[in-house]
This record gives sequence, C-alpha cells and structure tokens, in this order.
Amino acid sequence: MADVPKSMTLRGLDPQLVAKLREVAEREGKSVNQTALDALRKQFGLDRSRRFTEVHRDLDHLFGRWDEDEFARIQQKIDSERRIDPELWQ
Repeated sequence: MADVPKSMTLRGLDPQLVAKLREVAEREGKSVNQTALDALRKQFGLDRSRRFTEVHRDLDHLFGRWDEDEFARIQQKIDSERRIDPELWQ
C-alpha cells in the first residue's frame, strides 16, 4: 500500500455542513475531526462494528425493568453494602 497521509485538508465546506459536524460532535462528546472520520468510515463501509456494546431489550417483557426510583433504591443499597466498617478493620 502506498504511503498514507496522516492528515488531509478539506476545502469548500459549506457553513451548513460545518454546523452539522459541530452539532453532532458536541452531542456525541467527540471532536469534530473524530466525527468527520467516523462519518467517512461509515460512508465507505469501513466503520468498525463494536462487539459486546449492543443493548438488547428483547427479554424485558419476561424480567421487567427498573424505573428511576427502583434503580436509586437498589443502587443506594449496593452502595451501603460496599462501605467499610473501620471498627472491623483495626
């Protein structure tokens, strides 16, 4: 493979495209550069599929889901169980 440049310059970006890049970058917490790279990779079929990051909800009807209050109560219980009792560790 020929030498691949580490950087390139894009000219002629219209204000609407720049604004959209910035908007998406901000929303996703990424740099504009990373957002542009991601878009190019996706467009050309070079995006890397992320393994083990997909969220499935197809069994939720069998097990149910916690609402925010239930989650807060459960998390509070877990946090309280993780506290170390200094008297036990002397």
